[in-house]
Amino acid sequence: MGGSRSKQYLEIASKPIIAHTLQVFQEAPFVDQIILVSPAAEIPFSHDLIASYSIDKVFRVVEGGAERQDSIRKGLEAVDSSTDIVIVHDGVRPFIKSEMLEESVNIALKYGAALVAVPVKDTVKKTEEGSVIKTIPRSNLWLAQTPQTFTYDLIRDAYKNAFLKGIIGTDDASLVEALGKEVRIVMGSYDNIKITTPEDLLFAEAIIKEQML
Repeated sequence: MGGSRSKQYLEIASKPIIAHTLQVFQEAPFVDQIILVSPAAEIPFSHDLIASYSIDKVFRVVEGGAERQDSIRKGLEAVDSSTDIVIVHDGVRPFIKSEMLEESVNIALKYGAALVAVPVKDTVKKTEEGSVIKTIPRSNLWLAQTPQTFTYDLIRDAYKNAFLKGIIGTDDASLVEALGKEVRIVMGSYDNIKITTPEDLLFAEAIIKEQML
């Protein structure tokens, strides 16, 4: 975003993005605890935000790492070993629906791993040196989102394997795939955007206004 504060603390509809996201998990009856991973410098602000919006399911705020995978690993280290299901979600995806969360939990309980995703709508081209060499059939292509949901033992083993073998995944599901395990798709929503650019903020404000109608 180019600002002085991490994007999850920017506001939409006069509320920090991360507060919108946390409230979805706060209100989900099947979510017992929340671990919030935050940049070290913003941990005090995170505590203030949690108190301001009464997000009492957050039982721990963990300092993040250099990269996303490092941050998730640190979050997993804070998870109690008696946990059944772990949901990993981007703090800057505030429009996740509770029913998607619940479906992902149910699928993970049955199969071990669930990935919220949406079908690719545009034509995909493979290129080399600026020239198209192939059109990729999109019928089996999906855009991965979060949440990504796993049994605790599976995601723990996936991160342990990745650490030992030096595997860097583009998301959590890819680390599970590296174990040769199945990841099942849960239909997501095109509104479940990841807010990363100023244009995304404008889109997010439009989604909020639409929801208020």
